[in-house]
Amino acid sequence: MEVDSDKLGLKDIIIAVMGPTGVGKSNFIDVLTGQIGKRSGHLLESYTTDVRASLVKDYNGTGANLVMVDTPGFDDTNKSDTEILSMISNWLEKSYRRKIKLAGVLYLHRITDNRMGGTPLKNLHMFGKLCGNAAMSRVTLVTTMWDQVQDLRIAQSRELELKDNFWKPMLVLGSKMVKFENSLKSAEAIVDEIVAEKGERETLLLQEELVDLKKRLNETHAGRMLYDALQKLVDEQKASIDKLMEQIQNQGNPQLIEGLRKEQLKIEDDLQSALDGVRELRVPLSRKILLFLFGKRGKIKPLAE
Repeated sequence: MEVDSDKLGLKDIIIAVMGPTGVGKSNFIDVLTGQIGKRSGHLLESYTTDVRASLVKDYNGTGANLVMVDTPGFDDTNKSDTEILSMISNWLEKSYRRKIKLAGVLYLHRITDNRMGGTPLKNLHMFGKLCGNAAMSRVTLVTTMWDQVQDLRIAQSRELELKDNFWKPMLVLGSKMVKFENSLKSAEAIVDEIVAEKGERETLLLQEELVDLKKRLNETHAGRMLYDALQKLVDEQKASIDKLMEQIQNQGNPQLIEGLRKEQLKIEDDLQSALDGVRELRVPLSRKILLFLFGKRGKIKPLAE
């Protein structure tokens, strides 16, 4: 059943599930809780439009409550990246202010993806800014959709590339790498390893910045990264609009002109959304000076891109 963050207890085993849209985050929770298809929609579309926590009482007879936190991915089909970051940060901040820390974090990635670029790479970099280096020992990197693999050798090659390249910085810091076989047995094996872990739970970088260092969201490493990404997107979209306008002026076919104008309108809408995000995340110069002169320095570092 779903539970609000203000109902969570200090002894609850709380695991956040993160990753790009469509990697199977909601499906993982469905399989684990025996409610297949309840939360997850079409795997390439976004089902999760908010941060949702599912409670499993007395998980596998351990006497402890398990809470699986489903988070939306960036490049979501329904929300802007700024809205996604705000939702995730609000949930993490609210729980941390109540002294509640995550027992673990699952980061999911489709093994069927041809390459690590675009949305997957963007989500991975944002994950590093959200978590920071201290919590990496609590992170489990999960490859999904093995049941949809057509060529096992290609999938194993992608898995090796993740291990030796993209995920290597996290693995060096203590993260684990596992396969999710889309079964209850596989889901429980992944979660059971986190449940069995002892020792102090770690603070995420974003939690330290927002609560301990009293930063605003746009001043955090995650907020600054998103601001830079939106600035780059704005420049790209402006260049695309200029190119389309040139094509329209040089085009004599009315049907092609109509198609180009529709494309121009779509890009202009996307540009406006990006500009709104840039304005929301911009840090005033006066605030930058205050942070430089009097801002606290945190202990947790972001992962290098």
